Amino acid sequence: MFRRRHLLTCEGLTTQEIIWLLDLADGYTAREEYTGVLRGRTLMPLFDVPSPTLLASFEQAAKRLGAGIADIGSTAAHHGLSLIETATFLNAVRPDFLVVRHRCAGAAELISHNLDCAIINAGDGAHQHPAQALHDALTIRRMMGRVESLVVAICADFIHSSAAHSNIDVLNALGARIRLIAPSTLLPPNATRYGEVFTDMRAGVKDADVILMLDVEPERMQGSEIPSPAEYRHFFRLDDDKLGKTKPDALVLQNRVDGDDTATGSTVSRDATCDAHARLETGVAVRMAVLEALAAAMPSP
Repeated sequence: MFRRRHLLTCEGLTTQEIIWLLDLADGYTAREEYTGVLRGRTLMPLFDVPSPTLLASFEQAAKRLGAGIADIGSTAAHHGLSLIETATFLNAVRPDFLVVRHRCAGAAELISHNLDCAIINAGDGAHQHPAQALHDALTIRRMMGRVESLVVAICADFIHSSAAHSNIDVLNALGARIRLIAPSTLLPPNATRYGEVFTDMRAGVKDADVILMLDVEPERMQGSEIPSPAEYRHFFRLDDDKLGKTKPDALVLQNRVDGDDTATGSTVSRDATCDAHARLETGVAVRMAVLEALAAAMPSP
């Protein structure tokens, strides 16, 4: 079972908790309505950093389970209030769930100490992005049949990417064999404790079962980590040449940045790349599971 009040980080989640959430999400299909388990509940987004696709995924998940949406959190955040002032205001509105996406690491945890509702971290700076990592894990499990023992090559900015940190936590807990692929300037200290480390992408994706491409966002950097986005793309773009080094049936997942034309992700042509519609449905299913799990610890509305 999952008995936590908030979902702030993947660090510390047990293998059993992760599997329980994935199993719950795996039971959902593309039906428009469900049991109304969240009827009488309210979800409120607080997005300091816009992400239309992510916001729509959470809202769709809440609506399918019968919850209402109170879209005043992000509005309050852009009226010059501090994070604590915003939290105090929102606490008076009394939402049941607050989905927080913020540019500052630790923002979701800080808010959790000042609100009475369940907090879901939807990405806080370079810290964590739990629901996205669960989404990726469920996609891998659905497409590959398992996660344990698969070779998962992650190409990312491991210094600044919240999704990379959460994916490492979840996939390691599920028994995957992680490879970190990045230039040395984008690798964390002691990177080998998380998995095998590669600065050559062709070597990193060789014979991999899964390739997870996480976009690099230059605006998060200080300007010195990579010479330029163009040079990064040249060496770390998953083109047909590098794709040819992987297994013929390798699964390729790409997490794109909403509306960011400068993101340095790559275009993949292989037919085995995961279907975009299936990815969206899997994302909604995971967020439904998270909401239902957190609601189980709440008093009746």
